[in-house]
Amino acid sequence: MSYKASFRVWRGDASGGGLQDFTVEVNEGEVVLDIIHRLQATQASDLAVRWNCKAGKCGSCSAEINGRPRLLCMTRMSVFAEDEVVTVTPMRTFPVIRDLVTDVSYNYTKAREIPAFTPPPELKPGEYRMKQVDVERSQEFRKCIECFLCQNTCHVIRDHEENKEHFAGPRFLMRIAELEMHPLDVADRRHAAQDEHGLGYCNITKCCTEVCPENIHITDNALIPMKERVVDRRYDPVVWLGSKIFRRKGE
Repeated sequence: MSYKASFRVWRGDASGGGLQDFTVEVNEGEVVLDIIHRLQATQASDLAVRWNCKAGKCGSCSAEINGRPRLLCMTRMSVFAEDEVVTVTPMRTFPVIRDLVTDVSYNYTKAREIPAFTPPPELKPGEYRMKQVDVERSQEFRKCIECFLCQNTCHVIRDHEENKEHFAGPRFLMRIAELEMHPLDVADRRHAAQDEHGLGYCNITKCCTEVCPENIHITDNALIPMKERVVDRRYDPVVWLGSKIFRRKGE
């Protein structure tokens, strides 16, 4: 089974651009990335799109489809009516390079600002021991494929470019939470999360969780617990006094 679909694809670069209309064949079982490839092969050979695995694991083909941040390779054409116009645009939060390709270097800058895993100095590789419950909690966060859809949909930077300097975004606040919750990480990351990486900017709208293709509960399992730890450290008088008397190693 096949039919003709109406597509609107954003074409342009950093200097500007606009939506271009196409009519293209769609076959049963195809995803949006298949249609973009068909457009490249038949009507727009210079159309730029980033992709790699076509299996929802590399995070490369992030874009916006009918205004929603999604992976092109994981969005089936069957979710749209045959007479529906499918609009494909680049991620709005990051600068456009060309067509559907955006400059996501902001995310790598933020990744480099987070100190690495810091185990106890007396333990050597091979001596680390963890309970299974701690392994499972960390494993959820490590499912992240760094598609940056959560970063793209977060209104803190999507609607306020000026916040990017001070806000790491949900992907990297989740990384901080993962390390803070790790039983073998001795660095206290709570002050840095609030003061350096902008945890306080997050108002837990759960938009990041809603677009995550790996179904990671970013808000409930990472951001909210991290906020609770920061509040306990800063505003609980007993915890505050204890932190002054018994400082964690590495502080």
